[in-house]
Amino acid sequence: MEIAYQPYIDPEFESLIERIHPPRVCIDNNALQDCTLVKVDSANRHGILLEMVQVLTDLDLVIYKSYISSDGGWLMDVFHVTDQLGNKLTDETLILYIQQALCDTRRRGGISKELQTCLKREVRPCHVSTEHTALEMSGRDRPGLMSEISAALYELGCHVTAAVAWTHNGRAACIIHVEDGLKGGPIMAPKRLAQVQEMLESVVEAHHESGEKRSVRLTAPAAGRTHTERRLHQLMYADRDYEQCQGCNGSSCRHWNGCTKTHVTIETCREKGYSVVNVKSRDRTKLLFDTVCALTDMKYVVFHAVVSSEGSMADQEYFVRRQDGCSLITQSERHKLTQCLIAAIERRVSHGLRLDICTQNKMGLLADVTRVFRENGLSITRAEIGTHGERATGSFYVTDASGHDVNPRTVEMVRQEIGGSALVVNKSSNRTSRASSSKISRSNSGEMEERPRFSLGNLLWSHLERLSGNFGLIKS
Repeated sequence: MEIAYQPYIDPEFESLIERIHPPRVCIDNNALQDCTLVKVDSANRHGILLEMVQVLTDLDLVIYKSYISSDGGWLMDVFHVTDQLGNKLTDETLILYIQQALCDTRRRGGISKELQTCLKREVRPCHVSTEHTALEMSGRDRPGLMSEISAALYELGCHVTAAVAWTHNGRAACIIHVEDGLKGGPIMAPKRLAQVQEMLESVVEAHHESGEKRSVRLTAPAAGRTHTERRLHQLMYADRDYEQCQGCNGSSCRHWNGCTKTHVTIETCREKGYSVVNVKSRDRTKLLFDTVCALTDMKYVVFHAVVSSEGSMADQEYFVRRQDGCSLITQSERHKLTQCLIAAIERRVSHGLRLDICTQNKMGLLADVTRVFRENGLSITRAEIGTHGERATGSFYVTDASGHDVNPRTVEMVRQEIGGSALVVNKSSNRTSRASSSKISRSNSGEMEERPRFSLGNLLWSHLERLSGNFGLIKS
């Protein structure tokens, strides 16, 4: 028998570079008039880009342009950010938090409670509970699924403290945080956990065909629990919701021509050994987070990237390799990555009428609300609900059972049954990002011309040189 020997590597060695050269974060409000620049200069590791974007998006900041460079084991990233109203960041406490939090992402333990207290509020995705038992479910979507799950939880004596649900391509995924309805706190007893899981599995399996993919999982509170929205992406990816995704590949859209579908192209930069991934889609909040989630969880390393918005559209260009150092070689690899990027972008897109709820928190609230939806023929396409003390707030996007717009008369009946003051129709349109400096030229006819090959990538070095001038030299 051949014996293989491997050298011993001290675990402390991995963080040696980080301890020698700790990250530096600069928040610059003077360089540009319409936004704040967040500049990060640090040693690099796989996943750090996603963690930085996660910090900014969890603060409800809008990233409408960014320049990424992380070759040679070092990174220099620049993010153009504003608040949700399009204003610069002027709150000194917020600026201090961003600086400390971005440095803290270097430690795998995540952001500490001490950092959160300096901002005087807990920073996390909306409608998420980190102190309770989490139910993760994925499977075939169907009208009434959320109602059946929440009703089962109520019958089992579980109080829902937060819930987030996405649907896409006929599949559904949700993460529901629950506590013991009688004793309070997370459900920890193994026997009780097994009882809850068995009941929920029977609910999810009820309308599935034999062998059809589905999953139900209960997890206890943990400090290292995966970011909730990233976990939703992972659940839907594992459920293969991307298999039906198709981008716009019509020849008539070669020059964009106002097309708002998602375009993904993957080319090879043989000179440097990169695969160049270009994504053009409608702009929205958290678009960068969703795209980087897909690339990171599929084990692709982003070496350089430029992201910018043009009116209501966004351009993203990534120079990537696989984690093993290779570029995308086969057509099947490229096809799968294309599908997965389209899926990551589409999952968060809201379909249907948005209904906002704000009411007294009580046991079985989610079961009551979703039951009314189901009895009136409404189907939930996306949901977020959470509790804050004695109040419960959230949003539901609903369609009719066929996926069409909801009849206004039905909406009014639902409002009256739930409570006219508790449930309101949100008529505001989605936020459209501001137009940034143009990265795409227009012809005299008004049509967008095709970009030169790797056009955004060619701008990377000039922008980094201009925008990161006050990083200073790195001492060795």
